[in-house]
Amino acid sequence: MTQDEKKKAAAQAALKYVKKDTIVGVGTGSTVNYFIDALEDVKRDIQGAVSSSEASTERLKAMGIEVFDLNSVDKFDIYVDGADEITKHKHMIKGGGAALTREKIVAAVAETFICIIDDTKQVPMLGQFPLPVEVIPMARSYVAREIVKLGGDPAYRQGVVTDNGNVILDVHNLTILNPVELERQLNAIVGVVTNGLFANRGADIVLIGNNDGVETIN
Repeated sequence: MTQDEKKKAAAQAALKYVKKDTIVGVGTGSTVNYFIDALEDVKRDIQGAVSSSEASTERLKAMGIEVFDLNSVDKFDIYVDGADEITKHKHMIKGGGAALTREKIVAAVAETFICIIDDTKQVPMLGQFPLPVEVIPMARSYVAREIVKLGGDPAYRQGVVTDNGNVILDVHNLTILNPVELERQLNAIVGVVTNGLFANRGADIVLIGNNDGVETIN
């Protein structure tokens, strides 16, 4: 199977977790786009969706799926999203598409976080993929200096503005032995909105597209 076929298989496997008459949390990215396409088959059975990005919102609305403001929804069953890296502990790095803050907020509200990936995203330890950090623009240089103190090598993602109007620092050369603690340390830096470590709230279910089909990790 090609990488795209693996992504599509994982995305379609997530459909079985979609319950009738519910609101579905929808993430962002290439794998999630396949999930949005798959929702075409069940869109009349669901109330609508909550989306983590403007891009996903546009795709959902184009399909005729109502997108709810998260402030009007107190809870929902599932949130389906991808990952840039994930370990056997279901800790993740996310934010390659610069939607990490909204993704983390939507994940916090969902009862169950379903991560859909192809098998290239599985890693023994996080950190090969640069860790995105969303930063208030005026704090960019200060935050970068503080990240250097933590052993990281931050690079400003040129030309990228998040849906929240902020900038992204991609942190290279991190050895992430304790992602739960590093997530807290980075979030404690003044000017950081959030970082792309999803460790304090990791995935609940992982659907992995591979050459044999889809593997489920609960």
